[in-house]
Amino acid sequence: MRMRQKKQLRQKKLVETLAQNPFMTDEELAAYFSVSIQTIRLDRLEQNIPELRERIKDEAIRKRDTVIALHPDEVFGEIVDLQLDEHAISIFDVGKEHVFARSGIARGHHLFAQANSLAVALMNEALALTAKAHIHFTTPVKEGSRVIAKAIACVDDQGRTLVTVTSRVQQEIVFKGEFFMYRGTVSSPEEEGGNDDETRD
Repeated sequence: MRMRQKKQLRQKKLVETLAQNPFMTDEELAAYFSVSIQTIRLDRLEQNIPELRERIKDEAIRKRDTVIALHPDEVFGEIVDLQLDEHAISIFDVGKEHVFARSGIARGHHLFAQANSLAVALMNEALALTAKAHIHFTTPVKEGSRVIAKAIACVDDQGRTLVTVTSRVQQEIVFKGEFFMYRGTVSSPEEEGGNDDETRD
């Protein structure tokens, strides 16, 4: 009886946990609840909780606007939440092709690409460019990590759209960026100082 109660409590907390963070992997959930991956999978099945890929797809359909400024193939990472000119979230799974061979650490330009394309995708314009970016890599990211980037848009005191992006692996911040966005005709970015992204890899 006690084992059954413990299982029911764990499954209830599992549902609550995934309601707050639907992007947790079975491995992360197993570590969080101190049980095996197989136990988590059985719990999901009993609670009719789909696997991660389906949860991502469902979340994207439920919460995402349509990207206007980019073709879907030009987005680095998978956008799972998008409210144009407000906020957005994307996921990037770091594979072997994204890391340095010797260290297994992700190349910085991939983290930048995820954040920058998310900032552009956030714009409710057919043409949006990054006029300037201030970026900071805070923690090395290793192969196999899932990077979740969150972008928020606001307007600065000069009337430009500023997008702040914070990328995390689990709860740890690995990247921060401020992207000053240009929206309009092609000729005007020079007036904003040109398309001079400040990348630091």
